Amino acid sequence: MKKIKGILFAAALLFVLGLGFASTNTVCAVSMTDDKIANGVYISTVDVSGMTKEEAKAAINEYVDGLKQTEIQLNGATGSIRILVDEMGLTAKVDEAVERAFVVAHSGNLINRFKETKDLEQNNLYVELELSIDKQLTAHAIYDKVDSLNVDAVNNGLKKENNEFVFVPGQTGYEVNIVESVYKISDYITQDWDGNPAELALITDIVEPRGTKEELAQVTDLLGSFTTDFSTSDEGRIKNLTNGSSKLNGTLLYPGEELSVYEICHPFTVENGYGVGGAYQNGVVIDSVGGGICQVSSTLYNAVIRAELEVTMRYSHSMTVSYVEPSDDAAIAGTYKDFRFVNNQDYPIYVEGYCANKKVTFNIYGKETRPSNRKVRFESEIVSQEPATIQFNLNGTLPIGYINVDQGAHLKTAARLWKIVTVDGVEQSREIFNKSSYVGSPRMITVGTAGASAEQLGALGAAVATNDEATVRATVAAFAAPAQAAPTVPQETEVPAQAEAQAPAE
Repeated sequence: MKKIKGILFAAALLFVLGLGFASTNTVCAVSMTDDKIANGVYISTVDVSGMTKEEAKAAINEYVDGLKQTEIQLNGATGSIRILVDEMGLTAKVDEAVERAFVVAHSGNLINRFKETKDLEQNNLYVELELSIDKQLTAHAIYDKVDSLNVDAVNNGLKKENNEFVFVPGQTGYEVNIVESVYKISDYITQDWDGNPAELALITDIVEPRGTKEELAQVTDLLGSFTTDFSTSDEGRIKNLTNGSSKLNGTLLYPGEELSVYEICHPFTVENGYGVGGAYQNGVVIDSVGGGICQVSSTLYNAVIRAELEVTMRYSHSMTVSYVEPSDDAAIAGTYKDFRFVNNQDYPIYVEGYCANKKVTFNIYGKETRPSNRKVRFESEIVSQEPATIQFNLNGTLPIGYINVDQGAHLKTAARLWKIVTVDGVEQSREIFNKSSYVGSPRMITVGTAGASAEQLGALGAAVATNDEATVRATVAAFAAPAQAAPTVPQETEVPAQAEAQAPAE
């Protein structure tokens, strides 16, 4: 009997529901069978009611294109930058959202579909549109603009005053953590963003200055020193030596840090304090802004190797120089010849450089850890040399009797530098520290011929043909006016190029 009553109750319920569907809303039946999204359905903030799937996709794609033009302000510790969402490579799962919107009131049994349709009459249904960004593109977009938000930390330092070192406090730095910031932006866009312009704080790391008072207080010992003479230099070259050494003076290197003479001293321009001095280019001496900077780097090189710091880049000059022995030099030319070294000690080192009494001196200070009975010295050895030649240039614009040495001779030379270590005066090791090769160049002498008679020209030609300087000088002296310019030999160094594209050929 209970079974029969249950069947009768179900039949009655179906009858009542059938009457309800037929009498209350004919639109409901249409919405269940047509190919359009039900009324009251939104995807994100876009009303897609009554749209086909294709129409909805077009509407959502247009909406996403608009989102891409939205600007996001990213705030750092020292300011802010702005980037378009489009720069982040925004994408959206449009097809999936449209499918979820379409199934509303289109799937399930008649009762569920009816219920969903009736609910939409009272409350709109919002389907989530899943957004995502390209993390790599976002990182690039931030990287291209983040320099304005970063502040380099200034390490604690030292300065030497009255032969004592004084502690100089540094400065805290700030650096945007691009990787963590990108993940934060990604989470915000995918989970919390409402599509409107927004502000977001970037992840910023605090960079503390390196070094403590206690650590820097240990910089007291002279590890290496060297001095070279420039008493024969002209005013421009002296200016360059003074300027270059002053730029290097006071440099503090922490363990593992590298010093580049080129990076510290360039650009070699008048605006940067340099004058015109003699320099090498293609085997001849020319006037160049910054000429003489190589004496600075060569002097520093010798101080550095005596401190036994690690040399990471060193080049010899194209020709030998007068202020140090062969293989004792370190040339600077553009970016292809530089002198660099690393602080390979466990403590900071301090570079002191100055000019006084027509000499340039470099001292390397740090904490001495080498035994006091251990000494290091360096010896230059010439392996081979070829004789120099003389080149006489007859110049018809200079008067008869004029003679001048335009460039001193340079011997083609092969050399090497030995490092010798002794303990209690007894040699413990002797090893080749570097090898250097230098090209030769002739001694260049100009002889004036203006106003010479045929007989005088013949005599000068014959004298030059002997290739003997004494013979040429004697011949010139016979035709000379009472006062002629005394021969001079210009100072020489490597050409410091203004930029790599202007670097001189060797």
